[in-house]
Amino acid sequence: MWKCPDCHRRFANRRQSHFCGHHDLAAHLQGKPAATRQLYEDFVAAVQACGPVVILPEKTRIAFQVRMSFAAVMIRSAHLVGHLVLAARHERPCFHKIDSLSPHNHVHHFRIGQPMDLSAEFRRWLAAAYAVGEQRNLPSHSRG
Repeated sequence: MWKCPDCHRRFANRRQSHFCGHHDLAAHLQGKPAATRQLYEDFVAAVQACGPVVILPEKTRIAFQVRMSFAAVMIRSAHLVGHLVLAARHERPCFHKIDSLSPHNHVHHFRIGQPMDLSAEFRRWLAAAYAVGEQRNLPSHSRG
């Protein structure tokens, strides 16, 4: 793992491109309705059920990282929007858009508007994204 000498964030790859900064999680939640804050807390609990995770508040989003970032959310007034990084494309109703960045990294965009959106199926995809964050989808020689 490489640590940026300026912001001290850890990355799987040396000199990974990023924007340094220290952002406050409270700023993302400020002024949001209680129901939306609860959706965020429920999402965090689902992520943490997968294993240890680093929560990284950034300027425009909140990222979730193991070795690499595998999920991110943005808190809107009445819902969350975000994405999961998965090792393959999965056309499912819970994903409204998929961006393929490489053969092993596919960004699956989602919207969570109510607690039932954090379904058992969504939680399985979250666990799969967590495995990508651990880089378990890569051969062991690629993980450094």
